[in-house]
Amino acid sequence: MQIPHIRDYQGKRIHMIGIGGSSMSGLAAMLIDKGYQVSGSDRSEGYLIGDVRAKGAKVFIGHQPENVHGADLVVFTGAAAADNPERVEADRLGIPSMERSFLLGQLMEGFPQAVGICGAHGKTTATSMLSQILVECGLDPSVHIGGKLDAIGGSTRIGKGEAFLAEACEFRRSFLQMKPTMAVVLNIDADHLDCYKDIEEIEETFGQFLQLLPEDGLAIGKGTDERIMRQMKKLHCAAETFGMTDDCDWHPVNLQEDEQGYAGYDLCHKGQILGHVKMSVPGDFNVENGLAALAAAHALGADMQRACESLSSFRGAHRRFELTDNIDGVEVFHDYGHNPTEMRNAVAVARKRCKGRLFAVMQPHTFSRVKSLFDEYLTCTELADVTVVTDICAAREKDPGDINSGMLVEGMKAHGVNAVWTPTFDDTEAYLRAHWQPGDLAITMGCGDINMLNEQIHKHEMEK
Repeated sequence: MQIPHIRDYQGKRIHMIGIGGSSMSGLAAMLIDKGYQVSGSDRSEGYLIGDVRAKGAKVFIGHQPENVHGADLVVFTGAAAADNPERVEADRLGIPSMERSFLLGQLMEGFPQAVGICGAHGKTTATSMLSQILVECGLDPSVHIGGKLDAIGGSTRIGKGEAFLAEACEFRRSFLQMKPTMAVVLNIDADHLDCYKDIEEIEETFGQFLQLLPEDGLAIGKGTDERIMRQMKKLHCAAETFGMTDDCDWHPVNLQEDEQGYAGYDLCHKGQILGHVKMSVPGDFNVENGLAALAAAHALGADMQRACESLSSFRGAHRRFELTDNIDGVEVFHDYGHNPTEMRNAVAVARKRCKGRLFAVMQPHTFSRVKSLFDEYLTCTELADVTVVTDICAAREKDPGDINSGMLVEGMKAHGVNAVWTPTFDDTEAYLRAHWQPGDLAITMGCGDINMLNEQIHKHEMEK
């Protein structure tokens, strides 16, 4: 089946199934800015729905066949299965359709510098860092990130410069629809095991993404990740490495960390000091994200002194270790981390900041992920004093009936983790308010709708 091309639908109506998703909402905004009419649907009101409505999109809540009536082209998220009623109706009416990743790849065409930033963790943060750096260095990039960044006024930006920056997501191999001239690989880790057989297949797919680079392209990869290095050695284009060790092309020198986990260092590139960075986001993993962004910025022509200054002022994208409240001396944070590695990183950062007891609030995401990474979930919050677990966020999946959060909590307790199951957000808020004290810190973690718990807590506090 021939894939339609967005350029053939200029000024026409594009209907987006799953418009409230982090990537889809950004693509919707980009299409509106380019003069397309946009409508869309989602299963529930999410925090990004208001943004696309404000841009002018007509959004339906719930997936109904009639929502696609009158559309000229349908774009659907990878989470919308073939039996989605709107996809079925579009097929019945002969309305052309394509998956989200094809649209992103088409929008990137024609840019001399097409940058795809991939990895199991850190894509949004590293892309946001690079976006802010290029904007503040005057390179006027176009950007598509899976989050909201104040420095670009949201999740997308249309610039006049030569670079288009985008997160390159491995879910369902969607990044293979891109045509990158530069690829940044942050890490290769086990995730999305609902669509991959094992970590070897994941590594092989990242290798296929790297193979999309032209001979005059550039690969930038984490030098201490054996899987990345194994794939980069197969390339015929230029390659650079970043990492915490001095055998990487880009690495920190004179690295120091304050008591809250904020690092400062001199940026070293192949033996030459190019500037000084004082991070405003905590954690070693953010030092690595920053090094990747600086390496890419250098290749894209940024002034490195200004780039270091820009990175030093980067305070994070929304939903990435974001402070949402301070209630009676208790700091409340939210983090998008949704697999065990990301949650472990978020808890480690929170532990350094926390003066009292640390409450780690986890919303496990998808039944398949909990099943495939079950053992890793059991200890990923071990640095917290209390782990509070909500019901699993089903997202795109149906409940198979053989896994639930109670099973996670029992497994955590067996590993010495102080864990409690609070199924609903109301249960969770009630537990936190009954137990936290001044000096404590609570962090909610997940990529589902757990951020709505933070909004609920804030709303109830304002109503007092």
